[in-house]
Amino acid sequence: MAAEVLFEARGTLGVIRLNRPGAMNALNLNMVRQMLHQLQEWCDDPGVSQVLVLGAGDRGLCAGGDVRSIYEDIRATRASGRDDYTTTEFFATEFRLNHLISQYPKPYIAFMDGATLGGGIGISAHGRHRVVTERTKAGMPETTIGYFPDVGGTHLLARSPGRAGLHAGLTAGIFGAADTIHLGLADVYVPSGKLAALAEALEQETFDQVKAGFTETPPVAPLRSAQDWIDDAYSAETAEEILERLAAWGATHPDAARAREDILSKSPTALKLTLHGIREASRLELSAALVREYAAGQHQLRGHDFAEGIRAQVIDRDRSPRWDPATLPEVDEMRIEEHFLPGPHPTFELFSPIQEAHS
Repeated sequence: MAAEVLFEARGTLGVIRLNRPGAMNALNLNMVRQMLHQLQEWCDDPGVSQVLVLGAGDRGLCAGGDVRSIYEDIRATRASGRDDYTTTEFFATEFRLNHLISQYPKPYIAFMDGATLGGGIGISAHGRHRVVTERTKAGMPETTIGYFPDVGGTHLLARSPGRAGLHAGLTAGIFGAADTIHLGLADVYVPSGKLAALAEALEQETFDQVKAGFTETPPVAPLRSAQDWIDDAYSAETAEEILERLAAWGATHPDAARAREDILSKSPTALKLTLHGIREASRLELSAALVREYAAGQHQLRGHDFAEGIRAQVIDRDRSPRWDPATLPEVDEMRIEEHFLPGPHPTFELFSPIQEAHS
């Protein structure tokens, strides 16, 4: 079998290529383990001055975590009567990888070409140089599968302009290059046809030295023109009130009406987790946000909607999830807050990047 992640040193550039093109380079435990280990090794390698991550194939950098494997783990673990989910180790390793990328001591460059979703955001948007193209389709689509933005997604979306991050997280929106930059998930626009030449240039020179020869002005971000209704609607206190404001704006703004319909189709529990998680993360460092996301993820792993969402979207593909609770008013607000706190499930601890690199 071909390696699921390929590592190569080209000149002074360390290259990480996700190599599951048939699965849109979806991440599994083996892949995040290998990436974490290799990045730790390159920290102390004087021959590597910067790192580039990209995806094999023509569909994108990474479509997120391998949710089919997560679903199989949930079913097998529940059938066994045990509580030792393999996904727990995947989340822990993935989050440590995200944290290391965020503070990596060498320039970390991500080519966010094509699909860059969920876990794909985690291995790109925390880097120093985030490159999007005309093919970029980026976002945190977790509420569609009964989950919430993790991999530091609450921290990232909390820092988007105005309330745009809440809009992106609650609707599970997929965005093009300009909106991805507007949301703060990327930095520069490079046409996809120039990526190979850019990668070659990076073998000998830094990203800052060569970027002027490759970057172009992105198109106007559609989210900019929507900022008024987004900021008003998503400043409401509760998810129910957000829907009411979107309904009012929808009379004159079709995009607001579509956002309302999108939100209504999502898991009510996931919506309230997302709203609470992003708002709380606005006051937190990434490390603290990751610890909270991990705790909430443990609850969702053992709950109903995560498995049901994957079933409806990926396994059976009937696109008809049966959420439980089925409506927003039925979701216990106190339990939402408790999800983000350490509880009876496995706990999670981050180490500093220096400790990570030398452990």
